[in-house]
Amino acid sequence: MARKNQKEREPRLAKAQTGIDGVDEITGGGLPRGRTTLLAGPAGSGKTVLALQTLVNGARRFDEPGIFVAFEEGFQQVAANAASFGWEIPSLVQKRGRRSPRLAFVDGRLSPGAVQAGTFDLSGLLAAVEFRAKEIGAKRIVFDGIDVLLVMLNDPRVERGEMCRIHDLLERAGVAGVVTMSTAGLEPPGSFMLSLSDCIIQLTHRLAERASIRGFRVVKYRGSAFIANEFPFAIASQGIEVADFGTRPKYRVFTERVSSGIPRLDHMLAGGYFRGSTVLVTGMPGTAKTTLAGAFVAAACARGERALYISLDEQPAEILRNLASVSIRLERYVRSRLLEIYADHPQETSPEEQFVRMRQRIRAHRPSTLVIDPISAAIRMGGQSTVLGVAERLLAMAKSEGITTLWTSLYQGSEEAMEATPLHVSTVADTWIHLSYRAGRGERNRSLTVIKSRGTGHSHQVRELILDDRGVDLADVYTVGGEALMGTARWEGERAEVATQRDVEAEEARKRRELEILAAEIRAQTEGLERRRESLAAEMRLLDQSITLRERNESRRQQEVRARRGGEPASRAGRRKGRSAPTED
Repeated sequence: MARKNQKEREPRLAKAQTGIDGVDEITGGGLPRGRTTLLAGPAGSGKTVLALQTLVNGARRFDEPGIFVAFEEGFQQVAANAASFGWEIPSLVQKRGRRSPRLAFVDGRLSPGAVQAGTFDLSGLLAAVEFRAKEIGAKRIVFDGIDVLLVMLNDPRVERGEMCRIHDLLERAGVAGVVTMSTAGLEPPGSFMLSLSDCIIQLTHRLAERASIRGFRVVKYRGSAFIANEFPFAIASQGIEVADFGTRPKYRVFTERVSSGIPRLDHMLAGGYFRGSTVLVTGMPGTAKTTLAGAFVAAACARGERALYISLDEQPAEILRNLASVSIRLERYVRSRLLEIYADHPQETSPEEQFVRMRQRIRAHRPSTLVIDPISAAIRMGGQSTVLGVAERLLAMAKSEGITTLWTSLYQGSEEAMEATPLHVSTVADTWIHLSYRAGRGERNRSLTVIKSRGTGHSHQVRELILDDRGVDLADVYTVGGEALMGTARWEGERAEVATQRDVEAEEARKRRELEILAAEIRAQTEGLERRRESLAAEMRLLDQSITLRERNESRRQQEVRARRGGEPASRAGRRKGRSAPTED
């Protein structure tokens, strides 16, 4: 318990926020106050930009005045270079009424003659800096280009003495001090400065497969926790932005579905894509990857949602024209500003700078749907690992904002090796749709299959993708002998099936006619026999009537005979047997 209370009583290291995306997260809150931070790196790595941006952000965002001591460039050069970032350095240097300027510039450049004459001493310069710091209430001081000073000196003892003077000034003033030094690495000259500094940030600038790659790494930070990995950064239109600050954003998981823009594809996906998910469409050139992307953004805009289409291959006018040929018309959505189509070619910049620009576009347009077409184009500049890192950070940002993202990727390998795609899509995509060609009967036909869709009981069928001036559709599956037929092969198969069906129907009709004739014959025979039966029955009735009449007549005659002779009438039984009554002689 005592140890815990002791830790609670320990003062926390005071820090000055830089206001630069990523830097404050990596350093655990910013740069140390009352201590020295060394920015080391080769020429062109962004040391001066980072140091000056720290001063500008301090003055504008945190109300902390600063001093910039230049050993290499004059004020006019520094201000002109910073103008491209929109920092307006002259307005910060100017005094406004009774208010002190927010930024002061001190020219620390020394003439070679002063050093050679043995009159070299920083005490006067540092005294002027300290006085100026008190005058404007400076909280941050930058010494830019200390390596220029070290090169002019040829005495290690003098070098160490002057470095200690600077370090003591920063500690005594309690300001956040930044010293920039150009080095090929963390090697002498300047090794004493490495030991003297409390915080060391190393900036790198290298080429990776013809692309410019910049790196940011905290080498040491006394009294503070920090992230020691190297992170890529870019020098963008508003200054330095570290592309990744080492945290994994949390994001909401949606169960809502959004349409792909193709009803039958929605049916294959049990209702469409999950909102906020990542969709990858791969395929060879010409397999309609861009068409699927266009259908997706068209469906989003039709719902009244904002969409951003980032093209790394074609110009916006080309995309609009080509999609219109398959009845996907996006011009009205561009005019209404629901849709923004932005072209950014990888050959013009580094992958990290592309990421920064994409992030700026996303923040400005605030889309619910994002398309990147094709992400594989960026691999040509910067290499696979760099582009994959950019893609993962971009997708993490999209997920954190609930943006449904569809990106296309060119794939030219065999389908047996699809898991080894250039971007390792199995680890970053929620839904993976693959487009390919089926060659046969002298033609190529497009096919579509859903390789995976997390959380969805999707169809595993291979469907024919049909493009025409009426739009985009998927044909019903047609198989013969276990093989799905498409295009001409399907047409021929369907014709053969129709012909076979017609033959079957004709044979059935012929058989039916034969049976109908036989049934008619049987009915005719039956009717003849029925008429014969009726004729015989009539004859039998006539015979019975004749017999009855004859018997009656015979009975009447016998009665008459007996009556004339006075005899008894004959019995009925006798008459039936044909016997006559006996007579008396």
